Amino acid sequence: MNPQLPPVVPAVTAELVAALSPRLRKRLDAGIAKLADRPVSRDGDTVRIAVDDGTDVELHAPDGAVRHPDAVRCGCLLAPDCLHRAAAASLAPVAQDTEPEAGQEGPAADAAADPAAAERAGTSEAATPEQCAAARAVHAAASAALEAGTDGAGAVLQAELLRAAHTARLAGLHRAAATAVSVVTAVRAARAADPSYRLPGLVAALREVLSVTHRLPHAHGAELAALRGTARQPYRPDGSLRLYGLFSEPVLTASGHAGAVTWTADAEGRLYQVSDVAPGGAGRALGAADRAVRIGDTALTHRELARAGLAVSGATVSPTGRLGAGAGVRAVRAPGADWHAEPVARLWAQPVPEQLARALEGGHDLLFLDITVTGTAAEAGGDCLLADCAGLPLRLTAAHDHPALPHRENLRLLAAARGTRLRIIARLTPAPHPRARLLATEHPAQPGIRVDIGLDRLQRADLPTAPPAPPGAAPVPDEAPVHLLRRRVHQAVSGGRPLLALPGDTRADARRLRNHGLPTAADLLTHLQSAAADRTHDVFGRLNPTDPARFARAWLAAAHYTGELDRALCAAAWSG
Repeated sequence: MNPQLPPVVPAVTAELVAALSPRLRKRLDAGIAKLADRPVSRDGDTVRIAVDDGTDVELHAPDGAVRHPDAVRCGCLLAPDCLHRAAAASLAPVAQDTEPEAGQEGPAADAAADPAAAERAGTSEAATPEQCAAARAVHAAASAALEAGTDGAGAVLQAELLRAAHTARLAGLHRAAATAVSVVTAVRAARAADPSYRLPGLVAALREVLSVTHRLPHAHGAELAALRGTARQPYRPDGSLRLYGLFSEPVLTASGHAGAVTWTADAEGRLYQVSDVAPGGAGRALGAADRAVRIGDTALTHRELARAGLAVSGATVSPTGRLGAGAGVRAVRAPGADWHAEPVARLWAQPVPEQLARALEGGHDLLFLDITVTGTAAEAGGDCLLADCAGLPLRLTAAHDHPALPHRENLRLLAAARGTRLRIIARLTPAPHPRARLLATEHPAQPGIRVDIGLDRLQRADLPTAPPAPPGAAPVPDEAPVHLLRRRVHQAVSGGRPLLALPGDTRADARRLRNHGLPTAADLLTHLQSAAADRTHDVFGRLNPTDPARFARAWLAAAHYTGELDRALCAAAWSG
């Protein structure tokens, strides 16, 4: 995926790939790899990829995204039936496909034209036949991608999933469509060795899309409405707000979007976000912190708002707490509040078990903690900061590993503050032991100064003079061996069904799970391995085609179980 290219809506990529001949489809992945190394130039709304000295591929995006196949043009002799157009579309980021196309029919198009139809579509007692068919198409495409794994899910499989996502959107299944696009984006990041790619993120996206499309045809009422989702988050009026800045964090996604989000709180402790996220890379993630926030006429930057306050009138707020920036919103700068002063201090006064319960039950996942730094520990993903939190041994990790962002370096320098008591903000990481990603902290040597871990850079001269202790092995608690099942779930996503079908004996792992009181995990592990290795033969001894649906069901059951077990073990670990 090349962030220099304009995003392309899923329907365009799917149509261009579908138009290729079988011979060209086999060469599509190689064509994408070739185009990825070619120079890119921009001229207004047109982006050009130099295929060779005399041939260019042009992507025309007048509104910032490519929304029609004719907007992708190639100058080679085989155009428009060449490989280059499909390769360029597959190389570009995936655009948000939210507007119904002219001439399309279906619940989404009807809802766009008639508000009453939108209300009827969102409150019907059962899914329509069109929605059931769209859900089955997304489920089948996602199952095929799971069976192939990231190594085998090339551009053709990605295009099939994008086509299914587009069909789901037209049918009003916005949640399934958005999650399917997230799967494609993560698969592309994995295949391109993008530093921002995270395997657990792809596992979560695949679990989400398979779970939603599996359950949707049988759902009714409120459950069905939740599974359908909405095209855009609605914003409701919230009157006047007096907000106090907490911290800012950079945003850098595998989909090619970057920016900054500033978190604020009102006098009651409710959290609100001011975001500035748009297509871009690490440079935009760092630079967005010094841009003025997009709300009202205030000239505050995100970095300044994190330490100041905001008085907002005519505010509009989404269900997740994001502040709208409509024409009727007015905002002016106001004094901020220290983390140790009211009303902000009440966020840290809430008991940790209550904060944890809120995060695990679907609320925001921020934790407001008072800790004492105790050292560092070496882990497979890099060093983590060890801390004591009300008697609990806590591991604090970097929120992002991109080398342009200072998370990892700041975490390493904070190790010099051993024995220092700090007030921090972190994001919960569900794990069998207390674990969170550090987002912001008090300065260890300068009282009253805050440090945004992803934006500010600590200086060694400003830290305590005691040298940091060398990373050691963190004490490993006696944990249930859930990793034996989780490892197989992750391996299936990376290597696909063929990897799990390799000769091997899982009986020892299953026996160990049973010995630790996890018979369900043992059964799921055995069933997953059986589904992967199940290849029947016809009467002539030839292998029959695989059954992606069966493998997907076995994988989904194992993934759902590990996710729920992780939540339960996380709650138990934080309770001491």
